Amino acid sequence: MFEIFKNRLEIIGTLTTVTALRISAGRSTEPIGSDLPVIKDAFGRPLIPGASFKGALRSRLESFLRGIVGSDRSLVANPAIEEEWSITSTEMKSLKEQNTTDAALTAAIVQNTDLVSHLFGSPWIASKFQVRDLTVLPENWFGQYQERDGVAIDRDTETAADGKLYDYQVVPAGTQFEFKAVVENAQEWELGLLMIGLHQFETEQIPLGGGRSRGLGVVKLDINQMWWFDYPEDKPQELLDYLKRLVQGDKNHYLFTSEQLEAHKHDWTEALIHYLRQTLSQQSTLSTSSGGQDGFQ
Repeated sequence: MFEIFKNRLEIIGTLTTVTALRISAGRSTEPIGSDLPVIKDAFGRPLIPGASFKGALRSRLESFLRGIVGSDRSLVANPAIEEEWSITSTEMKSLKEQNTTDAALTAAIVQNTDLVSHLFGSPWIASKFQVRDLTVLPENWFGQYQERDGVAIDRDTETAADGKLYDYQVVPAGTQFEFKAVVENAQEWELGLLMIGLHQFETEQIPLGGGRSRGLGVVKLDINQMWWFDYPEDKPQELLDYLKRLVQGDKNHYLFTSEQLEAHKHDWTEALIHYLRQTLSQQSTLSTSSGGQDGFQ
């Protein structure tokens, strides 16, 4: 999957907290300070782990796909429960026994991998989508955290439980973080899936962190720039030119204009819709021919 470089999409943007954000570093052991501080970098500034962003994005896309293709784990897996992976450890052993060459095994893994894991990765397949930790923009950060109180409620008396008062730290609304992501060797339908997911962040539909039922964690993503390079295998000179431009600092040759960005978003989304319709048609045919019984391919 990654033995030959095919394409690369780089994305840079700004993630702004619309409401206060709480991504906890766990309970503090310090004698003073917040009981539940937020995650910070080495300079004491707030940090959003790339894994937190990526996990929220993946979860939302999985929920969409379950609404379209159903709960078949071969199409939409649950990465939190091994029995609901598209390929479990036991099934992986079986695939290795059936496919004795690396090429055959790779093809079998790809064939049996669920849709989201093609882009986000699984225990058996590398992720094509990488997100850096989101660091706060220094020029907009003044070191002002907010402290809020929390309390556990006694379900019998419906009052504050004895000794259960605590405080937690949040990043205030209006804080801006730098967003950087890279996608390599993605197919058009996978890029369409990513565009739909990022649009959810652009329209404030995916909250981050804890306390979301209290209104915390609403964020908005603004994508500022995208660079796209798609390598035609029969034109090696284009790849040489790309590498030369990177070394010379001329990457903006591959920067999308606003018109190009909208056109590619449209094409990638259409490719996803076509792929999903094709997948649904194949699943319907398979279900009919097998009498409605699911089988591991």
